[in-house]
Formats: sequence, structure tokens, C-alpha cells
Amino acid sequence: MKFYKDTSYIFALGGLGEVGKNMYCVMHNDEIIIIDAGVIFPGSELMGIDYVIQDYTFLKENESKIKGLFITHGHEDHIGAIPFLLSEVNIPAIYAPNQAAALIKKKLEDRSIKYNNLFVYNEKNVYKFKEVSVEFYRTTHSIPDSHGVVVHTPNGTVVTTGDFKFDLTPIGPIADLHKIARLGSKGVTLLLSDSTNALNEGVSNSESKVDDALDELFTRHDSRIIIATFASNIYRLKHIVDTCKRHGRKIAVFGRSMENNIEISIEGGYIKHKELFVTPDEANKLPSNKICILCTGTQGEPLAALSRLANGTHKHIKLRSDDIVVFSSSAIPGNALSISRTINRLYLKGITVYTNTSLSDIHASGHGNEEELKWMIRLINPKYFMPFHGEYRMLKKHADIAVSCDVPRENTFVLGNGDVLSMKNGVIKKAGYVQAGDNYVDGNRIGEVSSAVMRDRKIMANDGIVVVIVNMDLKENKLLTTPNIITRGFVLVNDNIELLKKLENIAKDSINNKIKTGVNYTEIKFDIIKNLSDYISLHTGRKPIILPVIMDVKKGVKN
Repeated sequence: MKFYKDTSYIFALGGLGEVGKNMYCVMHNDEIIIIDAGVIFPGSELMGIDYVIQDYTFLKENESKIKGLFITHGHEDHIGAIPFLLSEVNIPAIYAPNQAAALIKKKLEDRSIKYNNLFVYNEKNVYKFKEVSVEFYRTTHSIPDSHGVVVHTPNGTVVTTGDFKFDLTPIGPIADLHKIARLGSKGVTLLLSDSTNALNEGVSNSESKVDDALDELFTRHDSRIIIATFASNIYRLKHIVDTCKRHGRKIAVFGRSMENNIEISIEGGYIKHKELFVTPDEANKLPSNKICILCTGTQGEPLAALSRLANGTHKHIKLRSDDIVVFSSSAIPGNALSISRTINRLYLKGITVYTNTSLSDIHASGHGNEEELKWMIRLINPKYFMPFHGEYRMLKKHADIAVSCDVPRENTFVLGNGDVLSMKNGVIKKAGYVQAGDNYVDGNRIGEVSSAVMRDRKIMANDGIVVVIVNMDLKENKLLTTPNIITRGFVLVNDNIELLKKLENIAKDSINNKIKTGVNYTEIKFDIIKNLSDYISLHTGRKPIILPVIMDVKKGVKN
């Protein structure tokens, strides 16, 4: 699309129509402000993929305009893509609050990435560039040092909330309601607001209620208590540590992300009582009523500590029949099935399990419900409104909430990634589209796994693969032996000998029919694939990948 001089533009490269992968941009002339760079953790349908990140094409093409990446807080859906972004795009500086900066530094060290322009900000800082300036306001979330980001342009002010809730009795600092109200009184052109809990009515639970529920749980049980929670929910971890201190329990930690977050939080002073933490060997020697286990795996992730405990495959610790397992978390959309599997395995072992439904105050969301979203809109009092960070049903509901708070319907924008808003003299309208989409990270490879590769992986997972080994003397134009069929994930060989013999004969006939008219590798392979596919589909209803491999036996050449 065409960008006009002295017009400001707002768009998302991630975070719209999805929960995660957050990245929002404000551009004015030769200045681009990027807000957040998060990932999405893939579902089971994205086989072999480690992370889903943003398409950075637009940023690559305009990297000379980038003034900085501004981070709202330290959760993975806001900072997880930073190592990949830095490998693709020149980012002159990263500005992050203290906890997020420590997590980013650790993340870059783990990947051996040297980056010297990471700066820590607080809500008093203001960064002024040629025509654009950036400031911050403190919010309440489930991780310390959470902030909203304010971008002032010559055409108006854009306020982003980051992730937030309004908790009047939080564990950490309360949101800066006075500064939020002052921003609103000065005039805000556009508000981008967190939509994660837009579908939830009322007000979210206060973190202080979780503290009471945990204390009751520890008082009631003398058994070993195993708590699964989000490793990034620092305030929840602080709750648990403080509760263990009151009840005389030591703490063993399982899960690398949990270990990293606790280490960083102890160093930063967010979590105290370092003396409570013990090694797995020490934990196994303590009486049940003197130990609490903290672990990852709230979403049923197969390799997380809790899943390995449930499967009995954890190297350092085994479940005991009188254990109490607590899910201090809520289900991320799409993870309900994997969570249920883990819970069922625990029940099969006779374990007592508490979830957020069975013990309602054991978890409090870090995102505001409907009434809190209304409070933010009323305090900011924006002229225009754009919901972000949510699936489309959440964005649509949040737009309806804004309308109920007197934002004109025509001034709300439910957009997709890449959709661009223009802002000129305080007037905002849709302006076009920039390239946006998903990039898959497979190991250290970014964007090399295409949709075609993902399609093949799904086929292999569902229907398997059939490899046809063909030995030929290409000089003599002769098939030397009957083709050999090798299968993986298609059928059980011992139970389907007749089927495999039939496939061998079909492949043999396909080759002999072709070599009568001269050898053409491509045509031979095509006929093998077509004839085998037709027969397999007709007789089994399956469509495996068929891979012919032609060997020139005399020359040792593979085609």
C-alpha cells in the first residue's frame, strides 16, 4: 500500500484473531515504533513446529525507520519472538521494564545472541524521537512490571494497554489509575485494549483470594502437595513460596522455564525465602508434609514436568498415592483435551486433583473481565477504539463493550493482522494492508517449513508413508527384481502381507509398461504414485505419501 507523508499509521503483525504472537506498530513518516514481539506455542496440528512467529517482511523492508522495540511485560506471547526478530531485522534498541529485561537477557544468552542495546524503563521515562514520543503507565497483571505503552504522534495519541486487569487488592503494585485518568483527560485518539477475557462477565478474581485459598489447602492436607502453574505467573509463584514459608514446607522445582523464572525473580527481589528451595534428591528424602513441588505442565504439554509425572516417566521424582495435585491455572483455548488427558492419568493413579473448577479461588486470571474492560475505556475515553490480543469472537465482543461505553460503532475497528489504520489530524480510517502472516520456527530454522511441508507431515501422521524401492539396470533398460515396499505408519506389515504383495505387483507392472517405450524417471515415478494411490484409496480409504526410489544397481545411482 502507499503511505502518505505526515500521516500516521497503526497496524498489527500479530495478535489479532489469535491469543499470542503480539506485535503492534505505529508509524509516522520515517519513524516506526514496535510494541511487543511474542510467540504462539503451536497446537498438535503443527507437527514438529516449535513456535509460530510474525512475518517480518514489512519490518525488513523498512528497518531504517525502526526507532525501537517497546515491551509491555515479560510473558512469552510478548517477548518470545525477540531472538528470531533480531536474527531477521536490525532493531536499534529494545526498551523493557525490569522483569521483562531480565527475562530477555536470559533468553538471548541461552541462544548465544549478543545484543548491547537493551534498556530498562519505568513509568516515569519518556523517549522522544524526531516527531514521535513514547511514555508508559503501570498496569496490574500476573507478572511484575507490566505497563501500557503510549505513543504520541503529530496526528494524535495512541494508547495500548498491554495485558491488564483492575485488581484493587493485588499482590504487587496497583495499576496507576491516576495516570490512566490523566491520559484520558488530555485526549486519546485511539485505544488498543486487551481482549483476552472479553467474553467473561463481571470482574476477575483478585490475587489476594488465591492467597487465602492456598493457605486453606495447605492447612487441610498433610500430604505432599504438587502445584502446576504458569512459570511466568510470578505473583502466583510468590504466593506459593510465602505459603510454604508459613507452613514449614520446602520447595522443589521441576521444569526449566519455572527454574529460570524463579531464579530471575529471586535476583530481582520479587520472590524471597531462597532458603526454602531444595534439590530433587533432598525433596525425595523429606516427609510428605514438609515438601511442596512446583512444576510446569498446566496445559497438558507432553514434555512438561507434570505430564511426565502423570506418565511415570520423570527421571527424578515419582507420584505417591496420597499426593495432592493442584492446577493453579486456567485452560488456554485449544488445550482442554490435553489437560483432560493429564488429569485422567492422575486419577488413574489414585491421585487427588484440584482444578480451578473444583476449587474456584485457586486461580485468578491476569486479564480483566468485561467490567474491567469498561473501566479502562471510561478512564481513557478514546475517540476511536481497536480491540487487540484475542480471537475474533473476543475482539467482536470487546468492540460491542466499547459501543456500550459510548464509543460510536463507526469508530470501532475489528481488524486482522496486516490491516492498516491511517490517522490524520485526529481522524482515523481504514487505509489498506501490509504483508502479515505466520512464520514457523522448526529448531533454529525460520520460515523454511512451508504449508506444503506441514501438509505432508499431517498426511504422514494420519495415513503414513509408502516407499517403493526399485532396482534397475538403466543402461539395459531392465527391471532387475520385483520392487520392494517399505511402509511406516500405513499398515502393520505382518497383518497385511497380501496387500503389500499386491502393491509390489502394481509397481512392477507400472514400471514394465513404461520401460517398453524408453526410460523416463519422471514418468515411471508418476505412474507408480498414481496406480498405487488409486488402489490404496479404493481398498483402504487411506492416502499415504508414496515415495518411489529408483536405484541404478550397476552404477549405484539413486533417482
